[in-house]
Amino acid sequence: MAGTVFARFFILFLLIFAVISANGETLPKPAREFRAVWVATVANIDFPSKATLSVEEQKAEILKTLDLARELKLNAVVFQVRPMCDALYDSKIEPWSEFLTGAMGKPQNFDPLQFVIVEAHQRGILVHAWFNPYRAYHPAAKTVSENHISKRRPDLVRKYGKYLWLDPSERDVQSYSLSVILDVVKRYDIDGIHFDDYFYPYPEKDASGNRIEFPDEANWQKYKNTGGRLSRNDWRRKNVNDFIEAVGRETKRIKPYVLYGISPFGIWQPVPEKDIKGLNAYDELYADSRKWLQSGTVDYLTPQLYWETARKGLSFPVLLEWWQNQNVKNRHLWAGIATYRIGSNADFTASEIVGQIEKTRRIQPTPGNIQFSFKSLRNDLGNMQKLLKSNVYRSDALVPISNWIKMKRPNAPRVKIQKDGDKLKINWQEQGKIPAFWFVVYAKDKNGWNYSILPSATRSIALSADRQISQIAVTSINRLGNESSVRQTILKR
Repeated sequence: MAGTVFARFFILFLLIFAVISANGETLPKPAREFRAVWVATVANIDFPSKATLSVEEQKAEILKTLDLARELKLNAVVFQVRPMCDALYDSKIEPWSEFLTGAMGKPQNFDPLQFVIVEAHQRGILVHAWFNPYRAYHPAAKTVSENHISKRRPDLVRKYGKYLWLDPSERDVQSYSLSVILDVVKRYDIDGIHFDDYFYPYPEKDASGNRIEFPDEANWQKYKNTGGRLSRNDWRRKNVNDFIEAVGRETKRIKPYVLYGISPFGIWQPVPEKDIKGLNAYDELYADSRKWLQSGTVDYLTPQLYWETARKGLSFPVLLEWWQNQNVKNRHLWAGIATYRIGSNADFTASEIVGQIEKTRRIQPTPGNIQFSFKSLRNDLGNMQKLLKSNVYRSDALVPISNWIKMKRPNAPRVKIQKDGDKLKINWQEQGKIPAFWFVVYAKDKNGWNYSILPSATRSIALSADRQISQIAVTSINRLGNESSVRQTILKR
């Protein structure tokens, strides 16, 4: 009797583990897609909701933001840390932002960027730090501190319309903005740096409707007097290009794994033969964004394609296909999507956004998009949350691999499997020096293979024994999406 009971116990509950190599059964490939949202801080668009919040209220808003991002199965946030030569982090170079504290330069005993990084990483969400390289003052602001660049170095700042701008033609401006960015790269565990569409400012007009020329005449004349031969437009573009290239070069020198992304205006230049019309960013903003893509200066380009599919002259898929045709080095092309425009006209619905996400999967070399902005998701425009969860973002996704960045894969974790009542408990430990950002747990049960993507803070999972699991594998994924080797464990009952 005792022997029979023991035999049954052995047959039902004893797990025998055997490790086999990755060339055994083929595992499913986890979904890969860059799923991000812009979190804008200028004028308190997204965070903080107002400049009078306490530190605890600011923390609560960040946690709600990240919890919703996790619920929607996003894997990245693009967090604006420098709206106007100010800082939403602890900087010794620039003053605390008015949009954070209520008054520029007012001390803050809380570092939002550091808090975002820690909490986002615990949730398996990447953080790209978003800088405005040239905007020095926004008309939504009311205060200026004595240590702001407009007070310390007024020779670098130009008034243009209602704004103040750093002059891109000043070499000291390029060095200054570069120093701000590299300070963050060195001191914070960010996963990417990001610029949006502000280079030379969008054209302003005077009271008579005439275009106002950006006030860089003195430097332009100095350039010509020293033998410069470029046209004024080419000279302005070169000013921007020199800075863009320096940021990429110096960032990669410090941390090669930090992604470099830019989100330019969605039209490089009008292309009449492709029925692409609109503002010419090449000649109006002096942004040669096609060059940055084609030269491989950036790891990803996110053109702001803020128009609906049906818009004549500005059709979302027409523009996206044009951009992909320029993408000769197959860098990441991740469309910028205007979730904030839901309801702006009869054609711009939440279903349009879902359709645009589906189009990016067909047209781009790697799937991905960034939605503007978080407030649109938080306010659930057009029932967007339900549509994302039930449609295009039903399951978690890893980020696409950046195969031009040379980075070693992490080691496979050490796995331990135990029977615990009606659960199968899988625990793992990291191995080696390359940290994981996610873990993928693969399980083969009576219905076949499936997987779970978990943040690196998670080191265990419990699966129901009723699933009749026969094989388990756990892999490590670094922040660039590189996966470790696979060691599968066969479970025999």
